Amino acid sequence: MLMQMYYAKDNFMKSYKGKSIYNGVAIGKIYFYSKGEQVVKREKVDNSDEEVKRFEKAKEQAITELNSLYDKALKEVGEVNAAIFEVHAMMLEDDDYIDSIVNMISSQKVNAEYAVAMTGDNFSKLFAEMEDEYFKARAIDIKDISERVVNCLTGKALDGNLGEEPVIVLAKDLAPSETVQMDKSKLLGFVTELGSSNSHTAILARTMNIPALIGIEALPELNGKLAILDGYSGTLIIEPEEDILEKMKKKQQEDLENRKLLMQLKGKETITLDGKKIHLYANIGSVSDVKAVLANDAAGIGLFRSEFLYLEKNTYPTEEEQFQVYRTVAEMMAGKKVIIRTLDIGADKQVDYFNLEKEENPAMGYRAIRICLDRTDIFKTQLRALYRASAYGNISIMYPMIISVDEVRQIKKIVEEVKAELMEQGIKFNEVEQGIMIETPAAVMESEALAGEVDFFSIGTNDLTQYTLAIDRQNPKLDNIYDSHHPAVLKMIQMVVENGHKEGCWVGICGELGADISLTRTFLKMGVDELSVSPSFVLALRKEIREVNISEL
Repeated sequence: MLMQMYYAKDNFMKSYKGKSIYNGVAIGKIYFYSKGEQVVKREKVDNSDEEVKRFEKAKEQAITELNSLYDKALKEVGEVNAAIFEVHAMMLEDDDYIDSIVNMISSQKVNAEYAVAMTGDNFSKLFAEMEDEYFKARAIDIKDISERVVNCLTGKALDGNLGEEPVIVLAKDLAPSETVQMDKSKLLGFVTELGSSNSHTAILARTMNIPALIGIEALPELNGKLAILDGYSGTLIIEPEEDILEKMKKKQQEDLENRKLLMQLKGKETITLDGKKIHLYANIGSVSDVKAVLANDAAGIGLFRSEFLYLEKNTYPTEEEQFQVYRTVAEMMAGKKVIIRTLDIGADKQVDYFNLEKEENPAMGYRAIRICLDRTDIFKTQLRALYRASAYGNISIMYPMIISVDEVRQIKKIVEEVKAELMEQGIKFNEVEQGIMIETPAAVMESEALAGEVDFFSIGTNDLTQYTLAIDRQNPKLDNIYDSHHPAVLKMIQMVVENGHKEGCWVGICGELGADISLTRTFLKMGVDELSVSPSFVLALRKEIREVNISEL
């Protein structure tokens, strides 16, 4: 952490440098948020059966609370972001977790609070020491659910009350449940000491359009002090000088005015000054996200992450269940393009009922299309649902983690089998555009040959950067060298565009880099045809594109 100090004539100002999670400016007093973790004492109990019943009752209350949180989050941040609370409720039903608590109460004759707290600490430590980043992240979830059960046992409630006036929340760390419970009308922004840009809380901040920083020490003595959260520079300024305060108020006002101006772009074409039309689409993970796509006037959906259908269930979603979801999205988009990515399970997206073995390097392991081509029954079920839904809208299909022409030909063979089955059964479907994700260096180098096999490419810049730089994008220790602007990454994107166009294949970008306005002109100069981003970025990108003359770049 870097800290700079500035001395004024009449006051003392401090500026703390962190990492920005979401751009924007927040001005207000600091509210130091302390979890107020209870000191749980070990107490001897005479009736362990009664204590087990107390635990069971508290567990059920915690699950009820989590279900309420899910409903609240569903309205505020959409189905994908709300899913974490379903996961927490499922974790509370885990046999190993419950058995550990019950066994401790019964064998050691201790109070339920102590058994829950100790089990939470033990499991959390176990997960934290694992090498896999996905399991490391679960350590925080275990702590969160255990603290919730302890609070239920002691009668302590967490209501998210931030006081009477809007504040900037400063905390050591924030669990997703704590973020969702806070009164949004009183939340100007938040700053945490711990966490990463890929944490659930960071994702919620971006979804709710709340300026946020991480990596700044949570000092209790800052409570109540006037502060500026500058999401653009990643800076927290305490007790700002008058001239800086006025400057940032002006910046804040400009932000508000820019948002109003952006709303005027709704209904306008996404076209450059010299007439190049760009397809500006949105990324989603569920049916409920479609309203954000329509509200921000995206021209279509460039990435529907279908794996969330699998992540949210306890068993494989049926063909009918998938069909209803795909059909609903297609109908809601009313003829606009909807690109659905086939399931991308594996790596950091684990599903228990898939029974995937633990891997030393899951990001490069058994995942995505590799699972589909190995377990063709799962793949065919999804393809049947997708083709059936194609009769109700403009659906395209995209396949992730491709590394060879041979894989694409295997996919096409399975697709033809599915189409033949549907025709034989008299089930209607439309012809569907077929595309692939370019997210491995192998796919980049083979892109000219691959372009001859498919209709479009969509570049997944998150994984492409990870694999090109050999850097785990979920490891916060490597954030300082993870560089999505690396020349090697940009050269690969250029190569893909050129090779795709040689074979008449349109090329888009659906990774986080697509929303990076500092690169928009670079992508237009490269000849990128489509950008697919989070719905909230659509209008800002449209503004940038409409101000560009590609011939002058």
